[in-house]
Formats: sequence, structure tokens, C-alpha cells
Amino acid sequence: MGDFTVALNPAKTFRSEILPINRTSPAALRPATAISFKSHRLRGPAIRASVMPREGQQQQQQPALLSSPRKSELADVIRRSALSNCLSETNLHATVPGLQSKTRGKVRDIYDAGDHLVLVTTDRQSAFDRILASIPFKGQVLNETSLWWFQRTKHIVSNAVVSAPDKNVTIAKKCSVFPVEFVARGFVTGSTDTSLWTVYNNGVRNYCGNVLPDGMVKNQKLPENILTPTTKAADHDVPVTPDEIIERGLMTRADYVEASEKALCLFEYGQQVALEHGLILVDTKYEFGKANDGSIMLIDEVHTPDSSRYWIAGSYLERFQNGLEPENIDKVFYV
Repeated sequence: MGDFTVALNPAKTFRSEILPINRTSPAALRPATAISFKSHRLRGPAIRASVMPREGQQQQQQPALLSSPRKSELADVIRRSALSNCLSETNLHATVPGLQSKTRGKVRDIYDAGDHLVLVTTDRQSAFDRILASIPFKGQVLNETSLWWFQRTKHIVSNAVVSAPDKNVTIAKKCSVFPVEFVARGFVTGSTDTSLWTVYNNGVRNYCGNVLPDGMVKNQKLPENILTPTTKAADHDVPVTPDEIIERGLMTRADYVEASEKALCLFEYGQQVALEHGLILVDTKYEFGKANDGSIMLIDEVHTPDSSRYWIAGSYLERFQNGLEPENIDKVFYV
């Protein structure tokens, strides 16, 4: 594969290289101007964007700052260096042969490559249905977390992953995506209008086809895990019952039954693994698609911080008994 240039935005032109940049190495922590493409199992490009100052400037800056009492100046250099590694925009369909179109999601840029899709997980952070900022290395964390789970859940359901030629990129089989998100829940919690606690506290006892018992309190564990599916609406997700999904032709009954069973098995397995690591997987969402051979596949992402709520297991019971909110790792703070 030869060198070529890729413009990710009008202000920067990125040079392709055969060897990828390791963003955790000292070199990757410098502001970067390199992008690499490498594929081991598929003829598809992967991207790495970082921004590099001249070596002389780097060598002059670091020793002086490391030995300087001016901690704030050092912190500022580190902060600016890390921010330069944000991967906020990609434009591969305009520069890479074989990519037919681009779909820009809140976090992922998806490129059509015929029978496959190139999914680039960027560092964009979205909340409340809008993009708020970009966080260095966030895309890498999301992509590699999903890949870890995809590999470990193949005994439950097959998935669309073909290869991961870059830390931010997954090559996936193209399939027919069901317009339904399978939201799995193990606790009565949340604060949004569609959260289980909000609707329960408002008196709802039959939610998305689930009959809920009286007398539950916020953050209490459900008698059993449940699914509260939603339709993938343009602006926001809309809760829906299984019967409505089938009546509206969003899925056949057989497909829904199979996907829902897989979703609950995935959730139970995810809870077991999380607990082994001191965490409670409180709720999450799954998406499925149908392959050309008719089989149902897991797609999108699995048990990532973006798609899941986690609590600290060790302190949950004591805090719950004392009426305190659980310690969690699902909140993102912007400063």
C-alpha cells in the first residue's frame, strides 16, 4: 500500500504511513500530523490521527519543564498536547478508493465499502442528543472495549466484526439493521423522562410489556432482568412494546424472540463479568442486524461506557440501604 494524503479537515493534511502510531507512546503524546493505514486481514484502511511538533522543539520543551517548579506551565503543555490527539472528523470517502459514502453519527463515522462497513469511532462526545466536545482517546477506548466484548460473547451470538486494523476502526459485515434498540435493565434507576425509575415513580406498572411490582424504590434491583425496547427515531428513542414492534413490521415475531433472548443472555453474561471486576452492569443497550444468510448478528457496540451504566459493586448495598446514590462510573464531567 503506497503513501497518500488524507485531509480530515481543511486546516490539516495528514500523511499516511504503513506503521500505525501508538497513541500511548511518548511520540503519540506530542501534537501530531500523521495518519496511518494498516490492515492485516482485510484490504481496508484504518486511521490514526495525531499532531507532531518538530523534534527540536519537543526536546527543548520537555527537559526545561520537567525540572521547572512552574507546574502550571507543564500542565498546560500536557493538556494542549493531549487535546491535539482528538480525532473529531474524518473524510475517508473522499480520499480512499472503494469507500462509496459516509454516514456521520454522533460518535461514529461509517463508510460504505460494498459488502462491508468501515466504522471509525471518533473522540466526539454526545449527550442529550447533541455533540458537546471531543475527548482525547475516547474513541479508542470505546472501540477496543467493544472488540473485547465482541470476542468474548461469540458463544452467545455471532457478531458482524471482520477485523480491527486500527485502534479506532472496526471493519464489519454489512447487514440489514433492525430499527430497534434492545435496552436491558437490572435495576429501577435513572433520571431522564424515559428512565425506568421516572416512569415507575409516575405510577406506571406495565412498561414496554413488563409488569413491575409495587413498592420498589430508586436504585433497587429488579426481581429479574428485563428488556425495554425502543425504536430508533431520528431525534430520540421511543419506548415500545414487543407487540407494537411486530404489529408495525419492525421485526418478525421469530426475529424478535431470538434477538430478545440473545440480549438477555448477553446482559446476564456482562453482569457476571462486570461483578468479577468489582462492577455492577446496571443497564445497557444492544443492536442487532440480519445477515444475508438470515442469521441474526450483534452489531454496533457492546457494554461500553457510552452504552452502559456501571456502579461500584463494593459500596452499592450499604449506600442503597442508607438512601444514597450508588457510586458510579457512567457520569462524564466537562471542565
